[in-house]
Amino acid sequence: MGDDVARHEFTREDRTRYRTKVRRCLDVFARMLRESRFEFERPMTGLEIELNLVDEQGDPAMRNAEALEAIADPDFVTELGQWNLEINVAPRQLADDGIRAFEETVRASLNEAEHKAREVGAHMTMIGILPTLRAEHMAMDALSVNPRYALLNEQVLAARGEDLQIAIDGIERLNMTADSIVPEAACTSTQLHLQVSPDQFADYWNAAQTIAGVQVAVGANSPFLLGKELWRETRIALFQQSTDTRGDELKEQGVRPRVWFGERWITSIFDLFEENVRYFPALLPIVDPEDPLQVIDRGDTPALSELRLHNGTVYRWNRPVYDVVKDKPHLRVENRTLPAGPTVIDTLANAAFYYGLVRVLAESERPLWSQMSFSAAEENFLAGAKNGIDAQVYWPGLGTVPVVELVLRRLLPMAYDGLDRWGVDPADRDRLLGVVEQRCLTGVNGATWQSRAFHRHYDNTSLDRVEALRLMLRTYRDLMHTNEPVHSWPVS
Repeated sequence: MGDDVARHEFTREDRTRYRTKVRRCLDVFARMLRESRFEFERPMTGLEIELNLVDEQGDPAMRNAEALEAIADPDFVTELGQWNLEINVAPRQLADDGIRAFEETVRASLNEAEHKAREVGAHMTMIGILPTLRAEHMAMDALSVNPRYALLNEQVLAARGEDLQIAIDGIERLNMTADSIVPEAACTSTQLHLQVSPDQFADYWNAAQTIAGVQVAVGANSPFLLGKELWRETRIALFQQSTDTRGDELKEQGVRPRVWFGERWITSIFDLFEENVRYFPALLPIVDPEDPLQVIDRGDTPALSELRLHNGTVYRWNRPVYDVVKDKPHLRVENRTLPAGPTVIDTLANAAFYYGLVRVLAESERPLWSQMSFSAAEENFLAGAKNGIDAQVYWPGLGTVPVVELVLRRLLPMAYDGLDRWGVDPADRDRLLGVVEQRCLTGVNGATWQSRAFHRHYDNTSLDRVEALRLMLRTYRDLMHTNEPVHSWPVS
């Protein structure tokens, strides 16, 4: 959810100062791009995974403060809901055993965290949406104690001027009203970071947008919300609606949502930051005392705090990131399309598929995005979220095809090539991409396994819906800890 902020009451003057300052930051950022002030010779990758805490029954455990105290690891941080945590994995290069090191680090950290969290009656679960969430968990008192979340909640609802309406029409239908952004906490995702040069950024971002629908289809893991079976990746619809600052009138006027796929291919990272400033009013207009122009004039690196904070409140599925590490600025594409889980190996298989595929597409002599409309990429994204591994998507030269056929025949060979270009160990490449291949051959990802396991309990026994979901989740949690990929899990 971004950096911590202190409790604050905003005035009209605050918003005016912030608007002036964020535009000044944008001017300085443009100058930095012109002067090539960014580090990119040794591109790093990063990984963040949002987690859920559950009790012995499988219900949400509202204990993230106690769990964090017990875990006592700075890599684990709070998230929006009291049943949420996040692990931030130290960045590294993909070459050689880099991607295996990610896997080993995450497994070791999660095993240790699980052991310590048990002391406070909580268990770690990696899943896109916790299927045992109920309406009573959506109350305002479920927000984490970090002041950022209460402040963000106030500003979203103030901008909207009315309660949030969440309506999702899938296999079943859900309609609910929320008086806070707590439903957003139900969305737990995996974020993949890729450092790129300013000259490469547009190609990598465009490439990531073209495959977003395929990613979410193959990796779907969020079929249930509040007891209803909805989209295969319900998290996509829920995240957009639970942070929507627009009332019906603004939607009718074509005002953009803050959770946004975008509307065009880009030629520079500046396009995205400039759109953010032009289209979206400030949610957290906090002004930093630093003058970025003075900083850059003396040869130092500006933090561009206002631009970064503003960017953090526009939730693109592929987000541009400006960051400074050890006084050196760099740029990243943050890929936010994927849910958490089901296992660490599934998560790293998704990452390998993404990193390999975007490398080849970004370096292609004839860019894929020159052969398809942006709206087609967005339609693929929605189709993947709604239908998961059974989705049909559009691909240039092929037309509309089953996503599994596209992956097996066209995209997996490209991903293999891309991982070779990154210098990934061939054994790791084959093992991880083999997981994606088997998902497509079996037609089983996290969403389909959850659905089949639930219906086995609900349709064929005397269990009610709540108990069937609890039993499914307890089985999921146990299988998650085996680190066997989800396509190999039994349905029992």
